Amino acid sequence: MNTSENKLTNFELELIKLFRYNLTEFELLELKNILSKFISDKIDKEMDKIWNEKAWSNEKIDDIANLHLRTAY
Repeated sequence: MNTSENKLTNFELELIKLFRYNLTEFELLELKNILSKFISDKIDKEMDKIWNEKAWSNEKIDDIANLHLRTAY
């Protein structure tokens, strides 16, 4: 295995630093919520970017949702 594949990311290194703290269950839940919101915000921004680049609309989304892509047997 390549040694560069074994290196931790900057995010992983920061998480390891958190391991030295003994958090309560409430604090763990709070941390999970913060991380979830962070990732959710990133996804929303990327989806907005794609939405605008592709000139999507609600009608386009409805068309995609109503596609029947299964193979008829």
